[in-house]
Amino acid sequence: MTLVMGVVNVTPDSFSDGGRYASHDAAIAHGRALVADGADLLDVGGESTRPGATRVAQSDEQSRILPVIEALAAEGAAISVDTMNAGTAVAAVSAGARVVNDVSGGLADPDMLAAVAGTDADIVLQHWRGHSADMYRTAVYDDIVAEVIGELGERVAAARAVGIPDHRIVIDPGFGFGKTPEQNWQVVRGLHRLVGGGHRVLVGTSRKRMLAVAASSAGIDLTGEDDLDLATAVTSVLAAQAGVWAVRVHEVAATRLALAVRTAWEGEG
Repeated sequence: MTLVMGVVNVTPDSFSDGGRYASHDAAIAHGRALVADGADLLDVGGESTRPGATRVAQSDEQSRILPVIEALAAEGAAISVDTMNAGTAVAAVSAGARVVNDVSGGLADPDMLAAVAGTDADIVLQHWRGHSADMYRTAVYDDIVAEVIGELGERVAAARAVGIPDHRIVIDPGFGFGKTPEQNWQVVRGLHRLVGGGHRVLVGTSRKRMLAVAASSAGIDLTGEDDLDLATAVTSVLAAQAGVWAVRVHEVAATRLALAVRTAWEGEG
């Protein structure tokens, strides 16, 4: 069964909902609402990774997210922390996070993998070729699926080398990170190849530009969040059909419904 990871952005500048849940109270309430809608995990982040975003100080990142993680974990929610900083990862695990979701795959902070190895948390290693400020400059591939698989394999090997066992490793192809919209769709079509490698796979296409570009090619203008969430739910079904472990979404209810319909159609229930 494909799990649903709900996004809790405790930031003023995230690409989709920046500022909406920037206060602790608003972020905690949003996390509770996502759980009520059926989220299996909550991914709490305090630093935007939208294209062109600038880095924030670790102290600011931690002050944004640690109270939110503590509160939601105390209520029984399964928490993932979205961070590229080893210090924040360790602090978040101490606060109750069970998963460290590093969009850089351990490349942004050379201490990340060893830090996570010293905890009992799982780690998500995302495909990444550079920080958000210039991520599209690196979007050059001959065979994107093969190259993503190969580069993720290098990150898995680095995690193993510091003592993180395979059962604690999740991989993420990094939709939108160093990839054009068409390249993202090539990766969607190759998801079964990533799943076939044996590691759990996380997919995050929620509200990303690839959806609006695909709609535009059909003469459809996706401008509102509801439209983007519907398109996201479709990609969640495609990812589930490929066998991914989880999908990361901003709006849980639509994806949960789409996955339920997919399960009924395939007779898995």
